[in-house]
Amino acid sequence: MKQIPVREAVGMVLCHDITQIIPRVIKGPAFKKGHIIQSEDIPILLEMGKEHIYVWETREGRVHENEAAERLARAAAGEGITFSAPNEGKVTLTASRGGLLKINTPALIKINSIDQVIFSTRHTDQVVGEGKAVAGTRVIPLVIDEEKIRKAEEICQKAFPLIEVKPLKRIKVGLVTTGSEVYHGRIKDGFGPVVARKVEALGSRVMRQILVSDDVDMIVEAIKDLLGEGADMIAVTGGMSVDPDDRTPAGVKAAGGRIVAYGAPTLPGSMFMLAYIGKTPVLGLPGCVMYSRTSIFDLVLPRLLAGEKVTRRDIVKLGHGGMCVDCQDCRFPDCSFGKN
Repeated sequence: MKQIPVREAVGMVLCHDITQIIPRVIKGPAFKKGHIIQSEDIPILLEMGKEHIYVWETREGRVHENEAAERLARAAAGEGITFSAPNEGKVTLTASRGGLLKINTPALIKINSIDQVIFSTRHTDQVVGEGKAVAGTRVIPLVIDEEKIRKAEEICQKAFPLIEVKPLKRIKVGLVTTGSEVYHGRIKDGFGPVVARKVEALGSRVMRQILVSDDVDMIVEAIKDLLGEGADMIAVTGGMSVDPDDRTPAGVKAAGGRIVAYGAPTLPGSMFMLAYIGKTPVLGLPGCVMYSRTSIFDLVLPRLLAGEKVTRRDIVKLGHGGMCVDCQDCRFPDCSFGKN
């Protein structure tokens, strides 16, 4: 840093706070460290008795913290993301629409491995609402070597986007509810309202629910009827345990389903099944979906609505963070469940 006359300081970076004191009116920083001095600031500084100030001596190849943070945000932001102006060296990235937050975590780790560069995000693969703050970025020093920012920008370019919000499709979900006790009217179905509520909360709808007994042929017929009526996704509820009367997996397979995963490392939701008939996802939902506030259904459904093809590896990765601790006041998705 160097000391210079105030009148020569326009465009330079202040390297200390300058406090303004007006008795019984104000006492606080009129200008904060890192402020880039403007021509209109000069009369104010002179009125405060500042003939000289300390500034950072700018050199080629060095970038101010505000410019650095803005460049990082611009390089990282994909669709569905907007970012703020720098505030005390930090830029906040916000969801400009509701949808599924996606973070390129390998690229994020590379960026944060660059000395003095910080990029912090929410967890990937969670639903966020419009206006939700999803990330923040800054650099540690007031002025940083530009080469470090260029390196971060190159990482973002190769892995673009580092951060985005995918919109959720509005689709028609067909629902097949299995169980002789429900089919014959011995008990009232509890699955339908729960599935419908969760689907509708994400902008889609249950187009039709078909009740069937624990019979493979009936399950096959129901699935084919719903596909013929234009269902974009099929959810088959119940019949997912090891009980000999539970026939859902066999019915899905007989209907042409290619099983991706039967069983998932999540609690609740370990008896979950995911299959595809052509490009149409077919979900086998265990009983926990009906009585647990949060389950694997809440983790997989948004990804399918975002148009992603969920793989066995995606299901396997849920084991890390896949245990719901059943908080008395549920905070999902702002909790550890499903955050692998």
